[in-house]
Amino acid sequence: MRSSREVRERRGAGGARAALSAVLLVLACLLTPLGAMSTWAKYEIGDRDNYVATMAPLASDPDVRQNVADAVSAEIVRNVDMGPLQGAVEPFLQDAVLSFTETRTFETAWNAANREAHDAVQDALNDGGAVTLDLAPIIEQVRDQLIEDGLPFAESIPVEHTEITVLEDLGTLGKGFHMLQVAGIWLPIAAVLCAAAGLALAVRRRRAVVATALGVALSAVLLAVAVAVGRSVTLDDLPPDLSRPAVAAVYDALTESLRTASWIILGAALLVAVAAWATSRFPRRGGGSGPDRG
Repeated sequence: MRSSREVRERRGAGGARAALSAVLLVLACLLTPLGAMSTWAKYEIGDRDNYVATMAPLASDPDVRQNVADAVSAEIVRNVDMGPLQGAVEPFLQDAVLSFTETRTFETAWNAANREAHDAVQDALNDGGAVTLDLAPIIEQVRDQLIEDGLPFAESIPVEHTEITVLEDLGTLGKGFHMLQVAGIWLPIAAVLCAAAGLALAVRRRRAVVATALGVALSAVLLAVAVAVGRSVTLDDLPPDLSRPAVAAVYDALTESLRTASWIILGAALLVAVAAWATSRFPRRGGGSGPDRG
């Protein structure tokens, strides 16, 4: 028979093992949404090519096109003295610029503007400021098109640095953006390692799998909530001169992969939880499910 001291030592070791397992599994759940955000920050927003690819579909968004057309038209009118023809030229100019935003040339200019703006976007997100876009490449293409169309005074349109705000602030998602980019892929790796170590140490492994999967599912829901809250805060704080639909389109484009990741994580976690729970309902052949499996 075992002595009482041996029993106490065995129970103490088992308790420490269970406590360490619980800490690691909770840490894995907490790191899951942070890992998704750090991967997004580093490899989608931080990478110039991926950022341009993310913003590219917005060239066909009607709200974004209207916002760009309004800004370009206002800039041209402000810098060009059209004299007595101004009243007649302005409506034509507005229609011409809006029509230009429907062309492939505009898509090319839009991508070029976003590529040039990437560093400024990084700085804005790190400092919590507005995300802006320089319309100079677009104005240059518009001027060339207007010259070709024979619009009076088109040759006198200056091509200058002209900023348009496409996103006021990323709200809650912008907090600690630089730290997320530095962490990069290491946060999701840490989450996986913590989960693996925690499950390896777990006394009741199937129960630990179910609990961990549900915790990860909850973290995915919290990630989706954070994206939604960030959107609401961003749109609620907009100055009156900014287009709410256009800013909403930009925010949705930038955070689309985060929303997708939250749904994938949620679905996978729930599937694992259900599978682990279901297998625990059927005892193994040869007797029982084992003391560390229930």
